[in-house]
Amino acid sequence: MSVGKHKPHESAELHVTGKAIYTDEQRPPLGMLSVYPVIAPHAKAKILSIDTSKAAEVEGFVTVLTAEDVPGRNNTGVIVQDEVLFPTEEISYWGQAVVWAVGETEEAARLAASKVTIDYEPLEPILSIKDAISHHSFHSKAHPVKRGNVQTALENSAFTLSGEVSVNGQDHFYLETQTSWVIPDGEGNYQVYSSTQHPTETQVIIGRVLNLPSNQITVTCIRMGGAFGGKESQANPYAAIAAIAAHKTGRPVRVKLKRSHDMTLTGKRHGFLGIYQVGFSETGKIMALDVDLYADGGWSLDLSPPVLLRAMLHVDNAYYIPDVEVRGAIAKTNKVSNTAYRGFGGPQGMIVIEDIVDRIARTLNLPPELVRERNFYYGSDETNTTHYGQELFDNRLDRVWSEVQANANFAERKIAIAEFNQAHRYKKRGIAITPVKFGISFNKTQYNQAGALIHIYTDGSIQLNHGGTEMGQGLHTKMLQVAASSLGVKLDRFRMMNTSTDKVPNSSATAASSGSDLNGQAIKNACETLKARLANVAIQLLDLDTPEDLVFEDDWIYCRSYPSARVSFAEVVDRAYNARVSLSATGYYRTPNIHWNPETCTGRPFYYFAYGAAVSEVEVDGFTGTYKLRQVDIVHDVGESLNPLVDRGQVEGGFVQGMGWLTMEELVWDEQGRLRTDAPSTYKIPTICEIPEAFNVHLLKRAAQDGVIYGSKAVGEPPFMLAMSVREAIRAAIAAFGQTDTVSLPSPATPETVLWAIESVRTHSSQEVTVSSEA
Repeated sequence: MSVGKHKPHESAELHVTGKAIYTDEQRPPLGMLSVYPVIAPHAKAKILSIDTSKAAEVEGFVTVLTAEDVPGRNNTGVIVQDEVLFPTEEISYWGQAVVWAVGETEEAARLAASKVTIDYEPLEPILSIKDAISHHSFHSKAHPVKRGNVQTALENSAFTLSGEVSVNGQDHFYLETQTSWVIPDGEGNYQVYSSTQHPTETQVIIGRVLNLPSNQITVTCIRMGGAFGGKESQANPYAAIAAIAAHKTGRPVRVKLKRSHDMTLTGKRHGFLGIYQVGFSETGKIMALDVDLYADGGWSLDLSPPVLLRAMLHVDNAYYIPDVEVRGAIAKTNKVSNTAYRGFGGPQGMIVIEDIVDRIARTLNLPPELVRERNFYYGSDETNTTHYGQELFDNRLDRVWSEVQANANFAERKIAIAEFNQAHRYKKRGIAITPVKFGISFNKTQYNQAGALIHIYTDGSIQLNHGGTEMGQGLHTKMLQVAASSLGVKLDRFRMMNTSTDKVPNSSATAASSGSDLNGQAIKNACETLKARLANVAIQLLDLDTPEDLVFEDDWIYCRSYPSARVSFAEVVDRAYNARVSLSATGYYRTPNIHWNPETCTGRPFYYFAYGAAVSEVEVDGFTGTYKLRQVDIVHDVGESLNPLVDRGQVEGGFVQGMGWLTMEELVWDEQGRLRTDAPSTYKIPTICEIPEAFNVHLLKRAAQDGVIYGSKAVGEPPFMLAMSVREAIRAAIAAFGQTDTVSLPSPATPETVLWAIESVRTHSSQEVTVSSEA
């Protein structure tokens, strides 16, 4: 079988040779136009007037797009229609595109855009979650998720703590910025090439703005140069702009945002604020948690409700909490509309509880890893059920936890680090271990479905279509392996086709770590249909009575009990065609046994959970606040891996991206609401220099999962949260600079914030010494 083998990425050679074709690298059609935005210099303002007359002075100018050019609805909102494509009355965030210039070239469009004059009346913006709270500015509030009586449990707890945890957002920083081509056919139909994670939704949004049915719009995604959630919903406005320009001019149109525009115009990971009160025992057991989670939604709703809900459902991470109440609200601010990002709110909820656990441990002078372990979900019904009522029937926390400690020599290294810290005054080391429990499925039940389409040609070659999109994560590679294993043929028979709405309609986004789960099952379903047809042909060639005992393997078909009698796959295909047997099949899959009650916030929203644990060791410089990641050890549960090579890459990449979010990727808006970190020069993502030489990743063995494609588990998002161990290791190193029962560490933990934290610890320690001396 091809499944389970170390196979390179199906486009690896194309990637490294530069031959891989992306949306804006195709051969352009004759007469293709470009567009360029005219952006607003205010975070909030009234639009008084728009003058586009001087744009016509530019050579190569074609037209200017305004709200009047939208034949359908001037709105691209995906959950509610609150996202105006062309603002006509008010600006909602700094850098919002008001109109778009269209030119024969991108330079002509840029020059034309610079000639457009817009008058504004500035208004006072809301630029932070706390500002939104004080102004009662919210998009919506969620139903609380709760279990037990949290107030009574807090009153009965031996200890209580109150506090807040604030986490910043994160830019997706994909290599390929937002890109779309729209090509009209002259008969009222449009071919769209878009760098989108959700071709069907892009199709729907273009239909909305053009006032056309979906069957007149075909959206194709060749591949994406990264996405991470940033192209799930936010590819839609730029495809819509290109479509409106194509409709107005009758010519092909391209949108390709430059980096600064992409970072200014597109939404980020939601910044969060968690305000909590926690009750716990003298042994560190959490007895009660009362928490308010606020998400910075930005100017429009986008996907904020399900992002917030996932945060509320993951605020427990790996810990059983008997009495808990989680409330959530989406702050409405004058910033970009924040959106999906790897983990989809889960990381923001989980960082809150990890911060709380560390505070409990330091308050009680207990090792943080001991407090974590004492609070794990365990095997009994009572302590193995989440606060929303789902049982962890596949709990593997104990396995990953014990294995990663053994692999990392955690106990021995902790002693060595204590000795190092005793001997070094200005450099301190820290080590930490953190767990991950992450639910797999879309929050929205109807998205948990997928389709596939397979064509076998008479020469035995095969075209494979499915509804998932490739963004570098290796989905197509895994799907080829699934198809080859399911049909019992070699990989080289297949051609993976571009994802397109005319091949697989009504697809879900490639998101929620469900790409392999959903599309793999749909492909297997199509293959089973084809095998059943081919088996009836094969038994005639093999002179057998029934097809039930046939084996399809390595391009051969044979009887299990008489394997020497066999016939080639190609021969059976040829005979099937001559016998007028269809060689084309669709496949379909829907995730079973998931349900959710939005009124009570209870149910089984996730088909299963993925588990992992990571040990990270850092060294912090007391003069600069910089840290060096010395070693990382990970054990991660991917079930029975479809492709260990791809899965290992996902674990490593997810961890490094999570580390960037928590330690260095700092989004900065000024007092006017302008994003100041809009380029690689000001927004820093991890490089090879930040990755430790000792980076040890182990996939959990003997971990096949029932009911999923070939026993595998999702791997896209869960490893992201393993990076919480880096933040906690930095906290441990900071604590070593003094004696304290708390280490307040903002996120991201940049050198500046680390220095302030060290200073706070030293000040706290000197105060304790002074008090002790006076006593």
